[in-house]
Amino acid sequence: MPKSATHAEAVHAAIEAMGGTVAVARALVEGGRRVDLEGLDRDAASLCAAIMALAAEEAKSLRPALEALLRQVDGLTAEVARQ
Repeated sequence: MPKSATHAEAVHAAIEAMGGTVAVARALVEGGRRVDLEGLDRDAASLCAAIMALAAEEAKSLRPALEALLRQVDGLTAEVARQ
């Protein structure tokens, strides 16, 4: 039987999923499409709440993934501003 994911693993998967969403949104914006980012705001708030529920060491281990997500969001923000 496969091992069930820990809360930290689930949060890491959510970070990666959000990164995929941001990448798709950026590609759409680069292609001249308008995107609604309201759902992304809601997901980010849920992700922050999930991270806050982690033990400090578990949360700290997610820092590289969060920094990568931040760079992706910054790239999307810059692309939206260029439109």
